[in-house]
Amino acid sequence: MRQLFLAAAISLFACVAQAFEVEDERMFGAAEGPVLSVLSTTDTEIFAPLIEAFLAQRPGLRLRYVVASSQEVYRAIHDEGAQFDLVISSAMDLQMKLANDGFAAGYNSVAVAGLPGWARWRDRLFGFALEPVVLLASRRALAGLAMPRTRRDLIDLLRANPARFNGRIATYDPHVSGAGYLFATQDARQTDAFWRLAEVMGRLNARLYCCSGAMIDDLESGDLALAYNVVGSYAVTRLPDAPDIEVIEPEDFTVALLRTAFIPAGAAQAGLGGALLDFMLGAQGRALIDGVADLPPLDQSALPPHLRPIRLDPGLLVYLDRIKRQNFLGEWDAAMTQP
Repeated sequence: MRQLFLAAAISLFACVAQAFEVEDERMFGAAEGPVLSVLSTTDTEIFAPLIEAFLAQRPGLRLRYVVASSQEVYRAIHDEGAQFDLVISSAMDLQMKLANDGFAAGYNSVAVAGLPGWARWRDRLFGFALEPVVLLASRRALAGLAMPRTRRDLIDLLRANPARFNGRIATYDPHVSGAGYLFATQDARQTDAFWRLAEVMGRLNARLYCCSGAMIDDLESGDLALAYNVVGSYAVTRLPDAPDIEVIEPEDFTVALLRTAFIPAGAAQAGLGGALLDFMLGAQGRALIDGVADLPPLDQSALPPHLRPIRLDPGLLVYLDRIKRQNFLGEWDAAMTQP
């Protein structure tokens, strides 16, 4: 009996030790009733208005909303088989890999059929919001200097003012942030200027972050002057409380990511997961998402010419290859450790 107890304890400890890391967890809706479980990289505060509007149409439903980093979302589904009914992430490449590897269930509806081809992959993975990846600048820190409007402007600004920007530039750490790795690889595919910029940031001791919110915090406090490749919606939601921060969509090109969602294979409440997805893609859901985060529509004809959406296709998997990832991160590390 004692051996059985020890074995059970060890097994329980292993399960706890392997559990993915949760940043926030909140229950919405009724006190009792069926539970729709959502795993997401989107902050609860941003998604809460949409959740509440959805639940207003389903008064007997509860919704469990769990927030984790993009890497942890991937690990939860791929490695741990965590049970959720809808999975939402800003890391398009990791979502594509999960869908391509069989972790997404097929789903069809009028709402998903209306998406443009670049915003859906088969009947497995669906974009619901388009987000520019932007440059943030502190007006106080750049006082007397012209705001950079292109990557070339930014490189010239940093090279001409090393004392002002040393240790005060931020970007994602692609080693720890799935979204940050995606943005860096997409930039590198678009222009050679990315590596010149990375080398300049490295010489100026750029600070690397896990997430957009932390970069914005340090911009507001004055610790940072610039933050490169930040998810635009986080900046927009903070702007009323951060009048010093200017949001810049680079005019040479602005990468735009798709926030995507899929219903996991074997979801206990797949129908409810589909209902929430349809609501997100419907008129009310789109209005709520746009109202909170000021996101561009999923409509190619309405996009400004500098905005370049990342297509939802298997090309996203290229940089997830182990050797390519290792080589890319090695080149990144070399740029960040410039003498």
